[in-house]
Amino acid sequence: MSTFQFANSDAKVPGNAPASTDIWAKPPSTTRFSAPILYQSVPLKSFKRVRVAFNALWQQKYDQGGIILVLNAADGSKKWVKSGIELTHGKPHLSVVAKDNWADWSLLPVPSGGGAATLELVKEQDNSLWIYLVEGLQKSPVREVTWVFEEENVKDFWVGVYAARPSSEGGELDVNFGHLIIDQD
Repeated sequence: MSTFQFANSDAKVPGNAPASTDIWAKPPSTTRFSAPILYQSVPLKSFKRVRVAFNALWQQKYDQGGIILVLNAADGSKKWVKSGIELTHGKPHLSVVAKDNWADWSLLPVPSGGGAATLELVKEQDNSLWIYLVEGLQKSPVREVTWVFEEENVKDFWVGVYAARPSSEGGELDVNFGHLIIDQD
């Protein structure tokens, strides 16, 4: 098994995101990939699932953290899926963003109304990626992303956690991560 590595950070522990960091891509020309990511490189075909519990004091608009999968192509381009909690419309929401050519974004209220969640991303038998909210023994489907495991020319596949504070205000965002599980064949 590979060791954990950081991208966009020289931190010693995960979860601290400086101000003005983000992972986002919106037409016509916004592309940001500056948030700290703690990841393991995993062969795309061997990925089975990732699960993590996390929480933070979400304060600034678009504060976020959670799980990220990054498909690094041989030509240097990146596609990614991130799922976590993001502060928007004045409260924390479960968030999923999938970036193929450009990013899209879906939101759900955090069921507890609070700032904590456990998420699991699973490669299902039909080769789709499913994102689940885990509450005790109950797993509730949040979203399906169909293209991740069909990608070709993936040089490196990152599985990990991230934190971002797109706002320039408020200093660092501290996200607490626990019980990280990465399963592969």
